[in-house]
Amino acid sequence: MNKKGLAILMRARMRPNNDPAHLARSPLANVVNQTISNSNGSQSSTGSEKLNASSNTKRDFELVRESMHSAISMSKTEILDSVLNDFSEGYFRLSYENRRNLLVQLAKEYDLNRTQVRDLIKQYLGLEFPGTGSDNVPSLGFAEDASLSAFYRIERNLRHSLKPMYEVLFERLNTHPGGLKFLSILRADILSILAEDNLASLRALDSYLKEKLSTWLSPAALELHQITWDDPASLLEKIVAYEAVHPISNLIDLKRRLGVGRRCFGYLHPAIPGEPLIFIEVALMKNVAQTVQEVLWDDPPIPECDATCALFYSISSTQPGLSGINLGKFLIKRVITLVRKDMPHISTFATLSPIPGYMQWLLSKLASQSKLAEGEDVSNSSADRSGSTFWENILEPEEEGALMDASVEFTTGKNSMEVMLNLLTSANHEWTKSDKLLSVLKAPLMRLCARYLLQEKKRGKALDSVANFHLQNGAMVERINWMADRSEKGLHQSGGIMVNYVYRLGKIEDYSQSYFSAGHIHTSNDLCRYVEPLKEPQITAE
Repeated sequence: MNKKGLAILMRARMRPNNDPAHLARSPLANVVNQTISNSNGSQSSTGSEKLNASSNTKRDFELVRESMHSAISMSKTEILDSVLNDFSEGYFRLSYENRRNLLVQLAKEYDLNRTQVRDLIKQYLGLEFPGTGSDNVPSLGFAEDASLSAFYRIERNLRHSLKPMYEVLFERLNTHPGGLKFLSILRADILSILAEDNLASLRALDSYLKEKLSTWLSPAALELHQITWDDPASLLEKIVAYEAVHPISNLIDLKRRLGVGRRCFGYLHPAIPGEPLIFIEVALMKNVAQTVQEVLWDDPPIPECDATCALFYSISSTQPGLSGINLGKFLIKRVITLVRKDMPHISTFATLSPIPGYMQWLLSKLASQSKLAEGEDVSNSSADRSGSTFWENILEPEEEGALMDASVEFTTGKNSMEVMLNLLTSANHEWTKSDKLLSVLKAPLMRLCARYLLQEKKRGKALDSVANFHLQNGAMVERINWMADRSEKGLHQSGGIMVNYVYRLGKIEDYSQSYFSAGHIHTSNDLCRYVEPLKEPQITAE
């Protein structure tokens, strides 16, 4: 790699892209906007300049809207490349507000023709179905065949009329150079708008585009590529910039993740060359790691021939506009197949995963239950207080006693749950610096973490997003690990706890199917001791 490539990587690492509001909008769109802003100069605008800028903005919007209409309405025989170029290039010149207006217009004005749909349905219902034979199969006589032709014709017309007009734009962009990338950016903007204003027409547009992208990005269209230190700097830059789980600190760290005892695989699409849509990092180890320090270490790795476990420790998407399209499912399964083929001595496939929603759920639970406890006579027994419909003392009696005794010199509270809440929300995670507090908090935090992963559901599926991802892919919940990630992010998300999911060969499809159909979660006997499986028929200990 040349010095220019190294400089690119360093600049990518320093790029301030961590703000959620910034990430919600498409990265390329932000870059383009910034470039345009910089090109306008740093001097303040006069009133006349502002008026001209406003006129230019309105004119730009009209030009883009016209090119969008042309891209949809032109016949297939006409040359579309220049029109599609005008539309995509013009789109990037628009302000975020004008993009919003354009996408809302696309969703509303280029939807399907419902009047036509209703007329066709009326015609269809008015047809008399031809007589059928003894086997309920329509007769093949001339009259009957003519009658069926009318059905077929209306059904064909109905299928066509149920397609919104904006499908033409999506289809044409998909076959246009750079169009697939542009569509993913377009959807990222749609998702950003929906987060602010949940418009029904825009939801329908997003749903339709998501279905299209899912089809175009099927596993058959994707190339699995092992990313190495010898790949172009431009590709490695993407790995540095988009690593979402464990940020890459420097070039030495990057080289280590691509070196001996480590693997990195990404899905590439021919229409978006040199940029993985999603990538996964793998550590080859003797055993399933319990802490992130075992993976992101400074010591030399073990010889690869001694490894028995392939540990997936990070999976990151590079395209916000592909949110909700489960490329990771196919990626994990293909990586397992490839590793088994290349290294038959690897018998265990597991993850060391974050639990991003745990602390948010727990702190909310502690706050609400603490307030309910204040409204009750706290001196009464738990049994007396349980009359409240929403009351739940989420701490065991022995946990309460130990917590109240150990926290005296650190904080106060009206009840044990308020004390725990105050400790967990202390500045700079002060509770992690006291051996005494770590000792008393371990039992409730681990127990409640197991409950969160195994029992807390949303629409019948795991509440935690990462848990839901691995469970629907066919994994089982193997083990939770205390103080596995002491980074600021790890403590903020899950109190430092991480979880191992295991992909059992021969069971992946069965586990995936039972989770999809019934929300069934497979877990280890060790983890099941934290919960009451008899009360949870959807949990199976193994």
